[in-house]
Amino acid sequence: MNEPLAIKLRPTKVSDIIGQQHLVGENKIITNMVNNNRLFSMILYGKPGIGKTSIAVAIVTELNLRHRLLNAVINNKKDFDIVIEEAKMYGGMVVIMDEIHRMNKDKQDLLLPYLESGLITLIGMTTSNPYHKINPAIRSRCQIFELKELTEDDIIDGLKRAVSSGHLKDIKIDDDSIKYIAALSAGDLRSAYNTLEIVYYSTSDFVITIDAIKNINSKPVFFHDKDADGHYDLLSAFQKSIRGSDANAAVYYLAKLLEAEDLDSIYRRMSVIAYEDIGLANPSMGPKVDAAINACERMGLPEARIPLSVVVIELALSPKSNSAYLALENATNDIRRGKSASIPSHIKNHSSDYLYPHDYPFGYVKQQYLPDNLKNAVYYYPKTTSKYEQNLKTIYENLKKTD
Repeated sequence: MNEPLAIKLRPTKVSDIIGQQHLVGENKIITNMVNNNRLFSMILYGKPGIGKTSIAVAIVTELNLRHRLLNAVINNKKDFDIVIEEAKMYGGMVVIMDEIHRMNKDKQDLLLPYLESGLITLIGMTTSNPYHKINPAIRSRCQIFELKELTEDDIIDGLKRAVSSGHLKDIKIDDDSIKYIAALSAGDLRSAYNTLEIVYYSTSDFVITIDAIKNINSKPVFFHDKDADGHYDLLSAFQKSIRGSDANAAVYYLAKLLEAEDLDSIYRRMSVIAYEDIGLANPSMGPKVDAAINACERMGLPEARIPLSVVVIELALSPKSNSAYLALENATNDIRRGKSASIPSHIKNHSSDYLYPHDYPFGYVKQQYLPDNLKNAVYYYPKTTSKYEQNLKTIYENLKKTD
């Protein structure tokens, strides 16, 4: 059986991990756990190809721990039973579980008591946010670590290691071709390894050039200044174009992001824009963005481009207001400066002195809600960029007049 290059290159100790230095760098948490010969259950989450499996395998290999690799979807309840019996036989077992967010209730019920007792140490892996997708009973028994996206330099480092590893004999490749593969991979190291291996075996002389790579993958590549974070520059340009109400620029940067097929980044950035930059000027944009994201998830590419183009143009041409965001910033600044005090007694839980607004005309009664030392604080300053917030301003100012 010919193992893929990505598996042949899988690290055997955490110091060989590419990227993720916030977890496996010198004196960082996973490094220190390994150095102290102690492992706790954990969940590793992040995008595909950025090192979740590599970290899990490196930990158990370096610590020489008995382990089994399971997939929450592929492996059935019988497979789980076998692993638990092995754990009982050997006095413990590390279970490395891919797609843990898709583990069904039967498997969870089987695993939980042994996870609780410590017989099973779990290293779960997922591309989904565990706070949304993983059963709280599992989640509460695990330390959660978020993996960061790999930079182009990380991918280049991995490709150079692959070239010098000896697994691809007589390979010849220059720096421009390595950089081209790195750009194609969009931060997915496994994808970069796969591209390198396929191009290598597609040549007759093992000489890899950009033309040879294009014969395998013709997707356009956008090169960025090596000293700049091109990915985040592109997302920044996308948001600032929308914030600046330039629909043409917004669509252009959307097109560049789509050429990289980076839907997750587009989704996150649009959601931020809807609430940070548009906010109370057009509150309907938040649900509209969510609806567009749901439509894109159902459609997939290339059709997902259509709802994205609609919602991005509407975001760009929508009135803008960051007043809600600034209100929270103002309140947060007061708290961080120590301007905090006891909650007024009449609005504490089960207080008999609380005045219930629904019992009064127009659903309002004058009452103090802020602590005494902040009772005159003002955090929200309305903007008048839209009729919606103009109406909110009128209500807001009329309420203040009654105080």
